[in-house]
Amino acid sequence: MPFRRKLVQTGRHIVIILLGLLMLYPVLWLIFSSFKPNQLIFTSSSLIPTSFTLDHYVNGWKGLQGVSFGRFFGNSALISVMSVLGNVISCSLAAYAFSRLRFKLKTLWFSIMLVTIMLPYHVTLVPQYILYNELQWINTYFPLILPKWLAQDSFFILLMVQFIRGIPRELDESATIDGCGQSQIFFRIVVPLLVPALITTAIFTFIWSWDDFFSQMIYLSKIDLFTVQLGIRSLFDPSGQSDWGALLAMSTLSLLPVTIIFLVFQRYFLEGIATTGLK
Repeated sequence: MPFRRKLVQTGRHIVIILLGLLMLYPVLWLIFSSFKPNQLIFTSSSLIPTSFTLDHYVNGWKGLQGVSFGRFFGNSALISVMSVLGNVISCSLAAYAFSRLRFKLKTLWFSIMLVTIMLPYHVTLVPQYILYNELQWINTYFPLILPKWLAQDSFFILLMVQFIRGIPRELDESATIDGCGQSQIFFRIVVPLLVPALITTAIFTFIWSWDDFFSQMIYLSKIDLFTVQLGIRSLFDPSGQSDWGALLAMSTLSLLPVTIIFLVFQRYFLEGIATTGLK
C-alpha cells in the first residue's frame, strides 16, 4: 500500500508538472522568440533560438514617433501606482465603515455595493465616457485613476469587509476605553491587522491596472500619454508589416514588473487570500 500510494502521488506530480509546462509554453515561446532574428520567428520549429540578437530590444525601445518605450513604461507605472494607493486607501476606509460603523440604510448601501460587483464594466462605459468628456478629462489619466480613489472596486471592499469582521470587536472596545476614537482604532488596530488583505488588494490592483488595455484605449489617444499596452498594440500593423521582433521584445519586458511584484509579495498574497477565505 505505501508503494502504491507513493506511485500515485508521483504520477500526480508528473501530470501537474506537464500541465504547468504546457501552460508556460506560450510565455517561453514569447521570451525565446524575442531573441530570434525576424526571419526565424515563425519559420524555426526550435524553441531555443539557434542565433541570438538584441536588435529587437534596441529597436523596440526607440518607441513610436519619437516617443520611447521608456515613456510608455513610466506612464503605466504612474497609473498603476496611483491606482494602488487609491484602492488601498479608499477601499479600506469603506470596508471599515461597512464592518464596524453604524449608519442609516447601511444594509441597503452594502447590498447595492454587492450588486455592482455583478455589473459589467461595458454597461457603465458610455455614461462614464460622456461624463468624463463633459469634464474635459479625455486624454488625461483622471478617468483611469480617480475612480480608484472613490472606492469603485467593490470586490476589494468585500474582501476587506470579510477580513475585518474576523478581527475581534473586543480590541475596538478596549481601545475605546483607553480613549481612542474611530480614526485611531482604524489606524492603530485595524490597519496593522489588515496588512495581508491590503497587500492582496495592492497586488491585484497593480496587475489589473498594468495589464488594462480596453479603458486606456478608450480614454487615451495622444501618443505621449500611451501606456505599455497601447504602445505594444501600436507596433502591430494590420497590413502585415509589423515588426514582430520588437513587438515580442517589448511584450517580454512588459511582463517583468508584474512578475517581480508577484514574486516579492507572493507570501503576503497567499496569506491574504487564505486568511480572508477562512474568516
